[in-house]
This record gives sequence, structure tokens and C-alpha cells, in this order.
Amino acid sequence: WKQAGLWNLVFLAGVILGGFIGGNLLAAPAVAISPETRTALAALGIHDFSGLAPRELFTWSSVLSPRGLVLLVAGGFCVGFGTAYAGGCTSGHGIAGLANLERPSLVAVLGFFAGGLLATFVLLPRIL
Repeated sequence: WKQAGLWNLVFLAGVILGGFIGGNLLAAPAVAISPETRTALAALGIHDFSGLAPRELFTWSSVLSPRGLVLLVAGGFCVGFGTAYAGGCTSGHGIAGLANLERPSLVAVLGFFAGGLLATFVLLPRIL
């Protein structure tokens, strides 16, 4: 038990140190966004490109609005249902399943990819 506890403590210290180095010492000053992407996002009502995520979408006022709460609950339900239905998560199927050449993992990863494309190009413009 003592060795496992020490390992967990060293692991936690490494995560904290790595997070500090990545967040403060290696951080890029700004995210590079192409002009075409800026134009497409502006058409959807997103104009602030100063951070990693659009502030118009990720503020407490937008998250705690009725629309934001419905989107969070519906999205959480979809993720939970999809994980249970597919028999695992995206990284489990994408990394471990494909590495083992498992056919169900290939089908699941193709479904994840198709769902991501559908959400990006069909649902997101209608929601925003």
C-alpha cells in the first residue's frame, strides 16, 4: 500500500508540475484562426477570438440560461447514451479497440466521426 500511495503522490506532483509548465511557460500568446473561420464564426454570432474558447458561448450567463441548460442536459444525455450503446468511450474504441483491430471499435469510431461532422455542419449552425 505504501508503494502505491507514493506512486500516486509522485504522479499527482508530475501532473501539477506539467500543468504549470504547459500553462505558463509554454503557452502561446494567441490562437491562430484563419480568416475564413473568423468569417464563418462571425456569421454565427461569435466575435471574441481572444481566448481558447469563444466567450459568447462559455460565460455563466449563457450556460445558466434556459437554452444553455437544455443544451447541457441534452448533450450529457447523448454522450452517456452513446457511451453505453457503443460499449465504451471514443478514446477506448479509438485507441485500444482499433489497436486490437476490433471491428465493433471501427464501426463505433466511424459513427463518432460521422456524428461529429453532423453536429458541426448541421446542428451547430441551427443551435447558434
